[in-house]
Amino acid sequence: MKKNLITVIILALVVVNLVLTVLLCVSIIPETKKANELIVKVCDAIDLDLQAGDTAGSLSVDVKDMVNYPVKGGETLTINLADSGDGSAHYAVLGISLSLDSTNEEYANLGDGAGNLTDYDSVITDTINKVVSSHTLEDMKNSEAVVKEEILEELQTLFKNAVIVRVNFSSATYQ
Repeated sequence: MKKNLITVIILALVVVNLVLTVLLCVSIIPETKKANELIVKVCDAIDLDLQAGDTAGSLSVDVKDMVNYPVKGGETLTINLADSGDGSAHYAVLGISLSLDSTNEEYANLGDGAGNLTDYDSVITDTINKVVSSHTLEDMKNSEAVVKEEILEELQTLFKNAVIVRVNFSSATYQ
């Protein structure tokens, strides 16, 4: 009789454990989904990339497959910087070139198909001016890589593809 009673008690405890496990799963899974959605919204709001690695894609392109395009024929661009609050005007003099992925299927559709974006120089220059002029002198000096990444993202959005894989400052002077 004792063996049957112990077996019934163990079976009852297993059923109770199963019910509690189901209740726990039912209550936790929706909350976890809500937390994940919140994390995605916050990352979108502060413009974070949820995937690790190189967002620009330049790590996956060999240097030999990159074609260098000097913006405005290699001329320097003089761009007014955002007011830093010190009362004086600041500007950046930048020589900018773009690295294009010659293995990308969209490469042949840009310009003359040989890495020549001369027809788009004014649009490219305007995009660069917009991004750089939104930064202060301190931003440009301390976080040049962030500015390059912003320019790259804007240009990739403009051309709606990832043919442009890097933004390079061949010369940079800040005043």
